[in-house]
Amino acid sequence: MTTADVLLRASPAVRRSATVHIFKVGELVLLKPSFQYASAAGVYRITATLPWSEGQPQYRIQSDEERYERVAPQDSLERATASASGDNSRAMLVKRTSGHRPR
Repeated sequence: MTTADVLLRASPAVRRSATVHIFKVGELVLLKPSFQYASAAGVYRITATLPWSEGQPQYRIQSDEERYERVAPQDSLERATASASGDNSRAMLVKRTSGHRPR
């Protein structure tokens, strides 16, 4: 038995709370702008819920403007309002994230 095995057995069991996906398939969400998703921010539709990764639920998402799907963690998504699904989705995103309305 290695030292790592001993430490692993001695550590308290890590229990993850029940897998809670707060978004449902078909729901519209905003992908928050971040370093990782800087150019991808916008309105997306949840296409599938995925297992946990890196400590949180994951989702498969797709934009009407892209042919491919993306995988995003739950903390990078927020609920989209009904008006965000219209043609002004980028304008809505800018307004919600910066507090300023685009010209």
